Amino acid sequence: MNRRKKINQLLKANAKKASAKLAPKSKTKYISKADRAKLEAEASQESAVTSES
Repeated sequence: MNRRKKINQLLKANAKKASAKLAPKSKTKYISKADRAKLEAEASQESAVTSES
């Protein structure tokens, strides 16, 4: 019984990992604070250029 339980436990764990890999990613990619500031600065520059034209 103990051996069968251990094998089933391993199979279930492997199946769970495989299904987790196939599942779509719910979290978005992390963007650092410096990168966010850089993107915001670029966006403000572009909006300033378009408003001047």
